[in-house]
Amino acid sequence: MGINSPSEIAANLQIGPTDAGMVRIYVEAEGGIELPLDFDPEEAEEIAEELRAAAEAARAMGAKPAGKPKKR
Repeated sequence: MGINSPSEIAANLQIGPTDAGMVRIYVEAEGGIELPLDFDPEEAEEIAEELRAAAEAARAMGAKPAGKPKKR
């Protein structure tokens, strides 16, 4: 499975600091799958930059944002 492969798997995502000074991305998916991913703060900032760059690229390609449409 790759970035452009559609999936029917639903998951919850949580992001926050740990007691050990790491940044955790925690993914919980159907079927009891739990995936804690810990990063040091510098790595987390790099990931944040990659997310921002991907969001910009998606906007440039005309992707529609997920979620509720804005009220006018």
